[in-house]
Amino acid sequence: MSERVPVGCRVVAVAVAALFAAACSAGPAPPAAPSPAARVAPARLSDALPDDPVRMVLPATGAETRWTQGLDVLVRQEARAVAASCARDHGTVLPAQPPLTFIRYYELPDLDFVARHGMSESAPVPAAATTGTHTGGGNGRGGSGGPAAVRRCLAEGTAAATALRDGYAALQGRWFDALVPLRRDPAVLRALRTLPGCLAGHGIGVRDENGFFALADSRAQTTAPDRLPAVEHALGNAYADCMRPVEAVREPARLRLRARFVAEHAAAIRGLRATLVPALRRAEREHGLRLVFPAP
Repeated sequence: MSERVPVGCRVVAVAVAALFAAACSAGPAPPAAPSPAARVAPARLSDALPDDPVRMVLPATGAETRWTQGLDVLVRQEARAVAASCARDHGTVLPAQPPLTFIRYYELPDLDFVARHGMSESAPVPAAATTGTHTGGGNGRGGSGGPAAVRRCLAEGTAAATALRDGYAALQGRWFDALVPLRRDPAVLRALRTLPGCLAGHGIGVRDENGFFALADSRAQTTAPDRLPAVEHALGNAYADCMRPVEAVREPARLRLRARFVAEHAAAIRGLRATLVPALRRAEREHGLRLVFPAP
């Protein structure tokens, strides 16, 4: 990936990011050196939607967050596509932006994906087509570019993405809020106490999960590029192995919690099921986008 986000802060994306931001502790011991032969397997893309869009918006398992990542990317792509179309209409050029990436949700860790691909690598986000349409106020003749036009186009892109996200953002925010108390659940805390000993068995000396994320972030910043895939693969294997007892407790708890949440928000859930996928397909058609998800 051309854009690297610190592993320990890759918890959620966009408007709900602050809900799960993890503080990174300092000073962990280095892991054992990975085998030079270890390499991160390339991820692929899938366009298979879940059988219920609720699973895309309200993920309860690590695997379900792959759909959530794809949804987030599509919304961000729409913002860029609308802004780019507006800029063409006004004969202006937008500031360069880094390529979009799928951002992991480590509050709901996708352990199978991490074990296979390492701590941060994912499938590449496909480039959007350039055939999208724009319905803003540009006259299509160019020549009206300038800072004001850039600001207007960026604002139009943000507004388009916000309109799409508004169909699910409030409900998703309430869902992520509902997950926060699981951090203090006694069964979860007991499972997390097994983490340092397990990681020590992999040659990683840290006090807790935040310490592990701090270590992974440090390695991502300091490891030579030719060694980084092997390091990420070793760290991913260790993390996936040692977090499985934790997820064996948390995942069933999240699934039970979601069942209650869906029942308690029945009207909003009906609206989500009726409108989300049509809205996403409309964004694809209008802006030359493609809804895809990282897949192992």
